[in-house]
Formats: sequence, C-alpha cells, structure tokens
Amino acid sequence: MDLGIAGKWALVCAASKGLGKGCAQALVGEGVNVVVTARGAEALEATARELRGLNAAVKVIAVAGDISTTEGRTAALAACPQVDILVNNAGGPPPGDFRDWDRAAWIAAIDANMLTPIELMKATVDAMAERGFGRVVNITSGAVKAPLENLGLSNGARSGLTGFVAGLARQSRLAARNVTINNLLPGFFDTDRVRTAMQTAAERSGKSVAELTAARAKTIPAQRLGIAGEFGEVCAFLCSAQAGYLTGQNILLDGGAYPGTF
Repeated sequence: MDLGIAGKWALVCAASKGLGKGCAQALVGEGVNVVVTARGAEALEATARELRGLNAAVKVIAVAGDISTTEGRTAALAACPQVDILVNNAGGPPPGDFRDWDRAAWIAAIDANMLTPIELMKATVDAMAERGFGRVVNITSGAVKAPLENLGLSNGARSGLTGFVAGLARQSRLAARNVTINNLLPGFFDTDRVRTAMQTAAERSGKSVAELTAARAKTIPAQRLGIAGEFGEVCAFLCSAQAGYLTGQNILLDGGAYPGTF
C-alpha cells in the first residue's frame, strides 16, 4: 500500500534507538524526509547514517539535544522546513515507590512525558491545519490502560497527556482540516530500555536475562516481545493519507497482553 506521504517532513523525537528509531525507519521507507532528535549525539548520527542508507531519495537531518528543554525544541523545529508529521517520544521516568519521589521528580516526569509533547503540538498543529494535512503520533505506554504500580511517574504524566489529547484531537478546526492526533501505546518491546530493566531484574533475582524474558513472554498471548520495526510500521500507517478519519484514539500494541474489552 502506498501511504501517500512521500515528500512530507516528519519530526521524530528520541529517534536514535528503540521505538523512535523504528518509527523513523518506517517513515523513511515511505519516502518521508525526517528530522531525528535525541540527546546522545553519537548514537543519533549513527542512526541518521542508517536512515540515509535506507532511502537515498529522502533527506535526514540529525539534531542532538534534549527535546524536553526549550532550547532542544527550538533547535529541532528550526531544522525542519515544515512539520507535516510529528512523532512525540521520550524515555520514561524511573520506576519506584511514590513515597520516595519529591516534587522535582514529578516535575521532570511531567515536563518530559506530558508538557513537551504539548509544547510541540502547540508549535505545529495550526500550521498543519492551514496546509490541510497533519499527523501527530504520541508514543505513550500500555501502562496508560493498565497502570503498573512501580511506574507511578509514567502512569501520571502519560495519563495527563492522554486526557489532553482526547480534547485537542476533537477540535473541529484541526480534525476538519485533516489533522489527526493519536496515541500509540507500546507493551513489552525488545528495546534497550527493556533489556536494561531485565538485566537489573536478573541481578536481583539470580536468574538469567533469558529466563526472565522467556517467562515474561509467556504472559503475552503472542508469546513473544514486540519488535521496534513493527511498531514503526503501525506508526507510519497512523501518519498515512488513509488514516485521515482516525483521530483521538489510543492504539495499544501489546501482543494481546491487556485483558480488557475496552
């Protein structure tokens, strides 16, 4: 299927690794020019080289910086001739017990996982509406639907973003102008962040990473971890011309792990 987005420009955040990189790869494969951002310059440049190798017809611009800061957002937006597609993404805050988190911990989580996506949408969606095309995909978490007790910072910040998007996406001055805003909720994916968490759990339990990963996979109906590339393909479809009637939704990719009906 031709997704009808070749030649568009996308800003993809936290794109040097993991799910953000998977999204950038899928968009480049569809002929989309991309500006990719991440804090680690070396990993980001390596990813940019990979992306250029996937499709010589597109432009790939790497902007190293912290997207949760005003300076980082300004630099990323300035590098993108126009933002037709915005993929909001940021690493999740650390796990723990809410009794141990001070105000600074909460503000950091809210800044990265709620306010930063809102600021980027504020900077882009009206121009999208003026041009008659825009796609925003916010990468949140399956924990928005099924909160995990040790991820309170993420549960709170991402749920706040989810509530905000529910209202914004339904503004007729956006939806009627072919601007859609959706959230993509990953479950258990094979990423560096998950591998690090599994390594920590292995050290505490005395079991191997392979054992723990296999045990976790058995709790998923698909019997496996997700792959960043398949996550990116779903993201690309949400950004497609064909997805113009799909907005304000929370799309859960978790291999069937969530047990609810809704």
